[in-house]
Amino acid sequence: MADILRDQTPPVLQGPTEKERKYDRQLRLWAANGQAALESANILLVNSGAGTVGVETLKNLVLPGIGKFVIADDAIVTEADLGVNFFLDDSCLGTSRSESCAKLLLELNSEVQGHWYPKNEGKLDLPHVLDSAGPFTLIMYTNPIQQDNLATIEAHARQHQTPVVCIHSAGFYSFFRFNLHGTFPIVDTHPEVEKTTDLRLLQPWPELSAFAQDMVEGIDTLDDHKHGHLPYVVILLHFLGQWRRSHDGKSPTTPKEKREFSKFVLSGSRTNNSEGGEENFQEAVEAINKNIKVPELESGIAEVFDHKILSEVEEKSTFWLIAGAINVFYQKHGCLPLPGSLPDMKAQSSVYVKLQRLYKEKARKDARDVLGLVQQMDGGKHVDPTEVDLFCKNARFVKLINSNPTEPDLGQIFDAEKSSDEEAEAMKIDTGGAFSLPLSNLFIYLALKATTHRPDATASEIMRTVTQSVPQAAGHERMEQIAQEVARAKGGELHNISALTGGMVAQEVIKIITKQYIPIDNTCIFDGISSRCQVLRL
Repeated sequence: MADILRDQTPPVLQGPTEKERKYDRQLRLWAANGQAALESANILLVNSGAGTVGVETLKNLVLPGIGKFVIADDAIVTEADLGVNFFLDDSCLGTSRSESCAKLLLELNSEVQGHWYPKNEGKLDLPHVLDSAGPFTLIMYTNPIQQDNLATIEAHARQHQTPVVCIHSAGFYSFFRFNLHGTFPIVDTHPEVEKTTDLRLLQPWPELSAFAQDMVEGIDTLDDHKHGHLPYVVILLHFLGQWRRSHDGKSPTTPKEKREFSKFVLSGSRTNNSEGGEENFQEAVEAINKNIKVPELESGIAEVFDHKILSEVEEKSTFWLIAGAINVFYQKHGCLPLPGSLPDMKAQSSVYVKLQRLYKEKARKDARDVLGLVQQMDGGKHVDPTEVDLFCKNARFVKLINSNPTEPDLGQIFDAEKSSDEEAEAMKIDTGGAFSLPLSNLFIYLALKATTHRPDATASEIMRTVTQSVPQAAGHERMEQIAQEVARAKGGELHNISALTGGMVAQEVIKIITKQYIPIDNTCIFDGISSRCQVLRL
């Protein structure tokens, strides 16, 4: 009797774990695999200057739970630090800034590990930090920075293919810039749900065609309930077949043909009801423009297919193995692997579940075919099938960041931004100030970059440095005004500007660590006076 009762007792439902409750909101953004990537990350911050913006960035990485961070900073806390750095107080005066900031940052999240260098008073030995505390997932450094430390960071990052973030905040201005050292592919870009639907109406596979034909058999004799609950996928496949028979086998792909096809589909709707029509047929008409179109590659996956592998790192990457296999799949079938998702639609529950199962089974079959192609390649035997599944599901919206790692011409960019500013000023004059376009932030970047190693540079020294790389900046009025503003700041940070910048940097760093969403490419410049950001590839 006890055994019978035990068998009938439902299992105890398990609620969310403590970690799931703690990170509930962010898990909805990047899921468990993104959180795992975050928790395995080791971030190095080489802090210098006023030192606020780097610590504010770390704050926004400690809170969501990065695994470990290291602060390399040989500065001693002074009165000036207390006015701008939230993670320092009176008790920190005269102590190591890296140690004081690290200890207070660790109070934000007990699951995060934090270290600081140097351990004893003295000069920072950055090569020792890089060798002993690594390997690092990502390196951040703040300007102004010593030239030898910058050279050490760049050499290490180049050797180990480590992403690097340069952060600079001074007065009302700031910028941050990513150097990813080669192409950086993002598979899980999180496109809008509406864009991911692929019903494969123009290229239905045999099982889907058979399912649709079975449902519309004797469509005119179906009772009103069944007729009004035909899924719009089935409706469109049925009327597409009829359209092709009267149009030499061609599908309605032009705007004019789609309008005619919409009327043709609506003609099959029954109107002898209280609604004067059927909702499922209306859904079918609304789905025509989105789902009946000639298959074409999105720019991101096309760029992946056209990419020429040049480095040894790319040759060993599982991403490029899978990309090559999906390219073979595309060339063979004329379409990408099916994602397998099915949007909501009016249908009987049992019918919708069957249709949903058809799409999921087809998606799994396509993923198995791609996996088979991967395993035929050198090194493909060790590729994780879940990685192939993820790639197949998101293949349409894969994105390459830094696909062209060559340095852009600053002179050409300056001319283009200057021209845009002139057009904006002309529009403001023509409309009497009623309408105006924002001005370029490029000049802020050039002025801040000129103080990379010398925060106390004068306006004339800043202009001299800028014109060495961009000669046409000489005499540019707005460039000179911004140079004066940067010189006035003398490398000093405003806490609110640095806090805001730190939040933006952390957001982009999380995208790179989790390899989800699309990070900026590659420089973001913030103007705190006009409260405006601009992203440029520099």
